This record gives sequence, structure tokens and C-alpha cells, in this order.
Amino acid sequence: MTSPAASSKALEPADVEYPEGRWTAPSLWHGDAVRRASTALDHRFRERSDVIVGMKLRVYYERGNNKVWLQPDVQVVFGVERRNRGSYRVWEEGKAPDFVLEVASPSTAEHDAEYKAREFAQIGVREYWRLDPLGTLMSNPLEGYVTSGGTYGRVQPVEGEDLYLQSDVLALELRSQRQVGATVLVFRDPITREEFDGALAESERRRRAAEEKVRALENQLRNPTAQRPPPNHEP
Repeated sequence: MTSPAASSKALEPADVEYPEGRWTAPSLWHGDAVRRASTALDHRFRERSDVIVGMKLRVYYERGNNKVWLQPDVQVVFGVERRNRGSYRVWEEGKAPDFVLEVASPSTAEHDAEYKAREFAQIGVREYWRLDPLGTLMSNPLEGYVTSGGTYGRVQPVEGEDLYLQSDVLALELRSQRQVGATVLVFRDPITREEFDGALAESERRRRAAEEKVRALENQLRNPTAQRPPPNHEP
């Protein structure tokens, strides 16, 4: 949700408060898409102390003015301390979010397309993505935009593939996927080619299985004789 535009910026008095946002998912599919994307990204960057992943974290961008704010469904910010926050204040953090995802709903799809893109570009969000969980609200189920000269241009597909779109900010490849009716966001590591979508139990199982396979191969290379069958001593 976007707050009403303010006529002018205000100086910051000592008693200015910046309230936390409140959110109720407009539908089960919408909420599922938001939570899974947030969970997947939080898990991806869990070991980095300079990255935050926020779900419905309110962004205040005018110092001293708590009447104007943006509340993206999911945001990722690089180069800031990973700590608890009730809201995100651009002037305190020193930068706007780097990546923003909005999941469309019947009441917000048109507003997101016409107005939010401009607002996110104006405050310095580098990539703005839109996902259609219903498959009927947008011309494409997944759209990505990257800043260029203060406005957004379309994110390009991964070279040689039409299915995935390239996020330079996240260093990941993104696609949409229909799952049990809803459309969710799927991420892919361009190096390992591993996909993950917020279903962490399965993702973690695959990751551990891959690590165990690598360790077994390394052990085999270090000790090749240990893997050979015993010699035949038959007379």
C-alpha cells in the first residue's frame, strides 16, 4: 500500500514516530506467494550479516514525514546490518531497498503497474518485480524491471532461455511456476542450477544430499585405493 502524497517535506521533530505496517493477505494464494518468496530469499542470504529480507516492512523515505511510505510485499537490501526493524527508514540506512517484489491482487494490480513502479524508481529501488498468483491479472505471470536513467526498463531473459529472467541484484535467475492452483516465484542459482521456492524442507534435503555426494567424491579422489575391491588370491 502507498500512503497519500505529502505536499512538502517536514523537518524531523523529536517526537515523530514511524509506525510499523499492518498487513492481511487479500487471498490464500496471494499470502502463500508472498511468504514463500520471502522465506526462500531469507534462507538464501541467511549467512550474510549485511543483507536483510523484509516481508511487508514499511519503508519511510522522507525524513520527518511519517505520512508518506511504501510497503512492498518483499524487499531485499544489501550492505546494511542484519538486525530487527519495525520499519525501514531510508535516511538512517543510507539507501533504498535494492530489490522489491509485489504480488498482484485484483484490487492492486493496476495501481502497482501505473504508480508503484514510478515511486520505487524515484526512491532508488534498483529492481522492481511483479508476480501474478492468479494468472489472470497481468499479461505475463512474472515481470521484472531494472532502473535506467531514473525509470524502469524490462529485465532481460537469461541468455538462451525464455523461461528464466535474470536478476543482477540478487545474482539469481527467476521464473514463475503454477503449483496447486497458485503461481509462485521460483529462484535458480546460476552456478549450481539448484532451484528453490520457499519449500525449505525439500530444498534443504536436496542441498544436504548434494553436499554429501561432493564429500563422497572428494574422499574417493583422496583415497582411490580404499574404493578398490580386494585382490583375488585364488590359487
